[in-house]
Amino acid sequence: MRCRRCGEKAQIHLKRHHAAFCAECFLEYYSRQVHRNIRREKMFRPQERLLLVVSGGKDSMALWDFLLRENYRVTAMYIDLGIGEYSKNSRRVVEQFAENHQADLIVVDLEKEYGFTVPWLARQARRSSCSVCGVVKRYLFNKVALEEDFRVVATGHNLDDEAATLLGNTLSWQVGYLARQAPVLPSTHPKLVKKVKPLFTLTERENLAYVLLNRIGFVHEECPYSKGANSILYKETLNRLEEANPGTKQRFLTTFLKNGRKYFQAHRESIELRECEICGQVTTAEVCSFCRLREIAQRRQTEAERT
Repeated sequence: MRCRRCGEKAQIHLKRHHAAFCAECFLEYYSRQVHRNIRREKMFRPQERLLLVVSGGKDSMALWDFLLRENYRVTAMYIDLGIGEYSKNSRRVVEQFAENHQADLIVVDLEKEYGFTVPWLARQARRSSCSVCGVVKRYLFNKVALEEDFRVVATGHNLDDEAATLLGNTLSWQVGYLARQAPVLPSTHPKLVKKVKPLFTLTERENLAYVLLNRIGFVHEECPYSKGANSILYKETLNRLEEANPGTKQRFLTTFLKNGRKYFQAHRESIELRECEICGQVTTAEVCSFCRLREIAQRRQTEAERT
């Protein structure tokens, strides 16, 4: 098979585009995709300070490398969740990349800075680790960005992530989440930072190709708490559909963003935002989810120590 752009021997076949690329042309295709997403969705300006959340996985590492190569003013943030060897390995990968590229990196160590880890908090609050992890990450993304004066937070969410999330929210008819699903979430409160997803049109496989071609280190294993998660089931289901009909994921997501999401905006606009009575972060309740989790965990811990 020959490269679609230059006619040389192809190395990467993208069924959804009915195209194949050599290594050099694939990287050009990848670059154009990300630049187009940033420009078309008005994610951020070239010289705007950007906080990028990195996990050590292929997607966020690919985006970090790309933004540095293109001279964006990016600072990465890594959250050490305290998930045993997984967190140790991912932190090692992130810190090594930052050192090798002389890149700015902020590390938030949950145990050192807040006195708990995600597994401990999940046990004490009697919630799933994935649920607790989501609350903690969203809270810290915004908190750190505000404290460090960033106006934009970027994440490495890819097409597979977004399509799986859309499927799950549709099956459960999560109107609030459907209203918020988009490659750009603008700031709707002085204490809420704009959030963007520059890789939302690129698949996991394409991000994997990018890091392999550029020899970028990344964590190969998945989080141990992700096993059995519904998101994995949704991805597997979409992968089967994609195999039978290439382009299914992209059509599913882009059609929703273009034609479906507008029907849920009234719900989003009706939500009243306020500041948490404990920490001052934005929430829809008197106390934010992060502070409620900490209160529950601390109360249960105290009860256990008394018995």
